[in-house]
Amino acid sequence: MQRFTCDCGNVLFFGNSKCLKCGGVVGYDPVGGAMVRLRPEGKMKRCANGVKHGVCNWTLPTEAKERLCVACSMNRTIPDLSTARNMMLWGRTEMAKRRLIYTLLRLGISLPSKTQNPKTGLAFDIVSTLSNPTVTTGHLNGVITVNLEEADDTYRQINRQQLGENSRTLLGHFRHESAHYLWQRCLSELPWDDPQRLAFRERFGDEWLDYSSSLIAHYQRGATTGWEQNFITGYAASHPWEDWAETWAHYLQIMDGLETCESLGIQVKHLALPLLMLPGEAGTLPAMLPQDGIVDGEFLAWLQRWMCLSTVLNEISHSIGEAPLYPFVISVRVAQKLRLAHHYAQVWGAKD
Repeated sequence: MQRFTCDCGNVLFFGNSKCLKCGGVVGYDPVGGAMVRLRPEGKMKRCANGVKHGVCNWTLPTEAKERLCVACSMNRTIPDLSTARNMMLWGRTEMAKRRLIYTLLRLGISLPSKTQNPKTGLAFDIVSTLSNPTVTTGHLNGVITVNLEEADDTYRQINRQQLGENSRTLLGHFRHESAHYLWQRCLSELPWDDPQRLAFRERFGDEWLDYSSSLIAHYQRGATTGWEQNFITGYAASHPWEDWAETWAHYLQIMDGLETCESLGIQVKHLALPLLMLPGEAGTLPAMLPQDGIVDGEFLAWLQRWMCLSTVLNEISHSIGEAPLYPFVISVRVAQKLRLAHHYAQVWGAKD
């Protein structure tokens, strides 16, 4: 996340709707990629979900006929807002969703809504299991469904413990499901022998493996022993699609985390840590794709910066008596998968 500044010079954060120094009303402009000061005679207006419900601080042009910002306009279903609890959980959910959209837009990936493009557009159903016990977080044909209860910290941590996960976050759900959406939109329509799909198969495995059977086997037996050598999470070992989704989610996490640290002045060169080196092979693409040694090197340097920063984050977490903030290990094989995710991000961003 970027570091934002008010017109008065005060630091603003991504979720701010008011400057604590000057009291000015502010909001995030997703087109300009900056926080803007909102004035009665100004060029930007607040999203209606911010005005009415206080759950959004994004803006849109004053002359726009639309009332909702680009993020809120993608909502197909929202929860029942007659209870204060649902309103609070919905606000948390919308914040996580906006962080996802922010990062994808920063990568240059266009995000049409289902209304704008019924075939390739994106929509969100935010539904509580209290109103619909059958709802599960997932993706289907451009619609990402998120269980509202995942915004409840206690509910989410119970699920994390029951499933044996190292980490489970609301934002992680959005990132994970965005991978399934992008797979369908950007890869599934390619011929089976297209280099982009062959590269996917080389790194993640055969996507034609029976998905349902793979997930049933995973939940019955758990992740295979030694999964850490090849996968970023145990769940990633269940099926190539889930390996891709967990890898893409992790790629976005690193993108956002590094941008946040570096925009706030935390630089690796200032850290008193030994340089964590990955071998050159960790930064290469599959042979069927165009090779670029310069980009490979830049990617490895980027990843190694994150590995150093994550060590600091863990040590700080230990210092205050908490569990590791970053409970992951990046093996060579995982780095290679992240490299392909980086390649896809560049291709999709350039295309859009």
